[in-house]
Amino acid sequence: MKPSAPHAPYPRLVGDIGGTNARFGWIASAPAPGEEPLISDVHTLPTADHAQLADAARAYLARIGRGQPGSMAFGIANPITGDEVRMTNHHWSFSLSGLQTELGLQRLVVINDFTALALALPSLKAHDIRQLGGGMARAQAPIALLGAGTGLGVSGLIHSAAGWTALAGEGGHVTLAATDDREAAVLEQMRRAFGHVSAERALSGSGLVNLYNAVCHLHAAAAQPLSPADVTQRALDGSDAACVEAVEHFCAFLGNVAGNLALTLGSLGGVYLGGGIVPRLGAFFDRSKFRQRFESKGRFESYLAAIPVFVIDASVSPALAGAARALGED
Repeated sequence: MKPSAPHAPYPRLVGDIGGTNARFGWIASAPAPGEEPLISDVHTLPTADHAQLADAARAYLARIGRGQPGSMAFGIANPITGDEVRMTNHHWSFSLSGLQTELGLQRLVVINDFTALALALPSLKAHDIRQLGGGMARAQAPIALLGAGTGLGVSGLIHSAAGWTALAGEGGHVTLAATDDREAAVLEQMRRAFGHVSAERALSGSGLVNLYNAVCHLHAAAAQPLSPADVTQRALDGSDAACVEAVEHFCAFLGNVAGNLALTLGSLGGVYLGGGIVPRLGAFFDRSKFRQRFESKGRFESYLAAIPVFVIDASVSPALAGAARALGED
C-alpha cells in the first residue's frame, strides 16, 4: 500500500483510541525498504484513568521509558471534521493543533479509528483473521469493514492506480431495520427509549444492554443491571434466556447491516469484522444467524453468498499499523 504522506520524523508514537481503551505503540526508526514498520512496546491504557489524551500519551511514554517522539499518529473513535475533536463515546475533547504543541510533536496525524483499521487490512496475516462463509476475495475489489466495540465503526477500502484509499464515514449511525416481527418489537422498545435507533444502539457494548433490556420488557420480566460483559457471558454459558436472545439479535442485526454495507460498496474483496465483541462470541457467533442475514437480500442473495467475511482476531490492534501508514514514509 502506498503511504498517504511523507516526512514524518522518527521516533514515532502510534495510537488506537477507543471509548474504553487507548492502545499505544512505538516505532523507533524507519523500516528497511519494502518492509513494514516495527511497532514495539504496545500497551493498553484505560481511557477512564486519564483526564485527556495528552495525559494518556505521557503516561505511556513514562511506562516504556522513552523520550520525545518526533511524530504521532492515531486513529480515534470519532469523526475528524476540523481542529476540535470531541469524542462520541468518551469525555475527551481537544484541539489537534493544541495537542501537537502540548506534546512537542513535529508532525501529528489524526484519523478515524476505523479508517486506521481499514488501512491495515491488506497487511493482515492469516493468523489474524478467520473466514466465516463465502468464497475467495477478489483482488483489488472494494473491501468493507465494520466492527462493534464501545461503538460501531464502519469503513472500507477502494483501490485505484495510486493504491488503496480508506473511507472515512459514520456508517454506525445509519437507521437500524427489522427483518421480522420479533425484531420489529425489539426496535419499537428501543425507539421508545431513544427515538432514533441507529445501528450502534444495538451493535455495541451498550447496544448489548439495550437489546437485553428490550427483550426483558417483551417477556414482561424485570431487567437486571447488567454490564455488556455480563450479557455476553450469560449468553455464552446459557444461564440467562434473555441474554441469549439479546446476543442472538445482536448477531442477526450485525449480519443485516454488514450485508447492506457489502451491497453499498460492492465489496467483492471481502467484508472484515473488527471490534472486540465478535471475537469473544466465538462459536456462538459462527452458529448464529449472522451469515443468513448477511446473504438474505432477495435477488442479490447469490451475489452476497460469494463474498467472504473475515473476523479480525489479532493479538495486537491492527489499527496501530494503520496509524503508522497514515504517517507515511520519509
